[in-house]
Amino acid sequence: MMKNSICVRFEIIFLLVVIVICASCEDSYVPKPKGFNRIDLPEPGFQPLTDTLPYRFNYSTHATLKPDTSRLAEKYWINLEYENLGANIQITYKPIEQDKQRLQDYLSDAYKLTTKHQIKAYSIEESILITPNGHTAVIQELSGEVPSQFQFFVTDSTENFLRAALYFETATKNDSLAPIIEYVKKDMMFMINTFEWHPVIQHQYVNQLNLFRSKK
Repeated sequence: MMKNSICVRFEIIFLLVVIVICASCEDSYVPKPKGFNRIDLPEPGFQPLTDTLPYRFNYSTHATLKPDTSRLAEKYWINLEYENLGANIQITYKPIEQDKQRLQDYLSDAYKLTTKHQIKAYSIEESILITPNGHTAVIQELSGEVPSQFQFFVTDSTENFLRAALYFETATKNDSLAPIIEYVKKDMMFMINTFEWHPVIQHQYVNQLNLFRSKK
C-alpha cells in the first residue's frame, strides 16, 4: 500500500514537471529594447535678438549668442549655441542689394548645402511657410544619420537673405538625439514665426562685434 502511494506521488510530481516545461516552451523570448540615456530638457523660454543685426527674431533663453569666428565667416553671421544640449544653430546672412543674379546664387548655394546630405538622408521634406509678419520661409527637414536635421532660409528677394541650420557636435546617433532635435526644431519654428528684417547702423554693428569678441 505504501509502495503504491509513493508511485502515485511520483507520477503526480512527474506530471507537474512536464506541464511546467511544456508551458515554458510556449513562451517566446522577446529581447528588451535598447535604452537611451535620459535627457532632461529645460522649460522653453525666449528672448529678443540684439537690434544691432539686420534681422530680428526671438530665440531660446537656453542658447548663447556668439559671433561666427570660422575662417569663412562673413558680416552678421552668428551662432546660437545650446551648450548643455550639444546643439548649435548656425545663421548666415547675405545682402542682395537688388541683384537678381546674386539672389539666384544664394538660393542655389542653399539647396546645394541641403542636397549634400542626400547620401545619408532617408528623406528631405520641404515646406513653405508665410510668417505672421508676412515673410516667406522655406523649411527643410532631413531624416536619417545626417549632420543637420533642420534648416530654413528667408529672403525678401531684393535686399536680404538669411539661412539657419541645426548641427550637433557629437557622434551620437540621431535616434538617441531625437528629443533634443524636436526641442530645438520647436525653438527654430518660433524664430521663424517672430522673424523680421531690421535696418542696422554700421557703427552699432562694429561695437556689438567687439563686445562679442571680448567675451570669448
